[in-house]
Amino acid sequence: MEPESVRFVYGHKYMWDGETYASAEAAEARQKEYEENEFETHLIEADDAFLLYTRRVVTEVVVEGEPPA
Repeated sequence: MEPESVRFVYGHKYMWDGETYASAEAAEARQKEYEENEFETHLIEADDAFLLYTRRVVTEVVVEGEPPA
């Protein structure tokens, strides 16, 4: 099984974290870590495995240097 690297959930783009989890408990533990780091997550079950998709919303843009004249 080769999971989709991108999934859209309710119009939002989520990226697969690249891991295939054998149990819901393992996936949920990793999901908690992502959420503690301010990621939004989406967990799905596919072919007797669990996949975790994440996204991070940009809340602040830092611009360095002088603006162009």
